Amino acid sequence: MKAINIVTLVLVIVGGINWGLVGAAQFDLVAAIFGGQDALLARVVYTLVGLSALWQIMPLMRAGNTGEVHAQARR
Repeated sequence: MKAINIVTLVLVIVGGINWGLVGAAQFDLVAAIFGGQDALLARVVYTLVGLSALWQIMPLMRAGNTGEVHAQARR
């Protein structure tokens, strides 16, 4: 797996955990760590998470084109 795929996957997981905390406990971990939602570093993290999600669409599409998704669903 390419290094960029690993980095973007980790960022997507971080984003998912953050959104889970927002939904379950109304707690934004990224904002708490970086000084609020309007802080520059928090906005950078939010942007990187969003770009990572877009990047992760490519491996998903490749897996769908090779039939890998269908093979995993039949387990």
